[in-house]
Amino acid sequence: MSRQQRIDRIDLREQLAADASPVGSWVSLASPAAAEIVGGLGFDFVVVDTEHTPLSIESAGELLRAVDASGQTDTVVRVPENDPTEIKRALDLGAAGVMAPQIESEAEAEALVAATRYPPEGIRGIAGSRANGYGKNIGPYFEAANDQVAVLPQVETATGLTNVGEVAEVDGVDALFVGPADLSADLGCFGEYDAPEFVDAVDRVLAAGERAGIPVGTLATENSQISMWHDWGMDFLIVGTDIGYLRQGAATAKDCYESLQSADE
Repeated sequence: MSRQQRIDRIDLREQLAADASPVGSWVSLASPAAAEIVGGLGFDFVVVDTEHTPLSIESAGELLRAVDASGQTDTVVRVPENDPTEIKRALDLGAAGVMAPQIESEAEAEALVAATRYPPEGIRGIAGSRANGYGKNIGPYFEAANDQVAVLPQVETATGLTNVGEVAEVDGVDALFVGPADLSADLGCFGEYDAPEFVDAVDRVLAAGERAGIPVGTLATENSQISMWHDWGMDFLIVGTDIGYLRQGAATAKDCYESLQSADE
């Protein structure tokens, strides 16, 4: 089922604009089954990560199809870099949005938005693709796409933090996304989310989002972080990854069995 057919639900971009606190999941494994499972659990969106994974564009397409099978969940592709070709290919697969890493300036944010927009608002090329029914719906898709595609720049460097106010104000940026691992590493406190410099950084991103009237979100890689980020004031969250679910579930089952074995001794 394509995005074109899902007319009875609110798209991710509309949810972000309405401050509706969408909840997402993350897929990195080249497993359509894993993507289909999370797609069927009622998440508002699923991020397909092509930055830190070996996923090809073909593999990403299969994951989008798996998520779309639910008919209720949008897909965002995290592209490997802020590159118009990578962005165009992700959107032609039918992605509802694009997340781009290490956006550090107003100019980079403007280039990101332009790559997601058809002319005259942007530079996205036009072709028959999965997003428009392989050409069958190319006209209606062309007319609607610029208003439907969500744009999520990542703030994850000290330079990006310096310019976060300008990034947030760029027309077409729908949300800011904090990359906590990279941001803390760039600030010299990797994984120390209670470090003063990291706390100040996140507060600055949240303040920039509030001034610009756009939401701010991030990724929780374990359950304890969900409440931490929520209490911190994040407007939306990705609440886990397929790799994390597998690792944590397997570890919990193993620990459960080993505790029973120990009790029998």
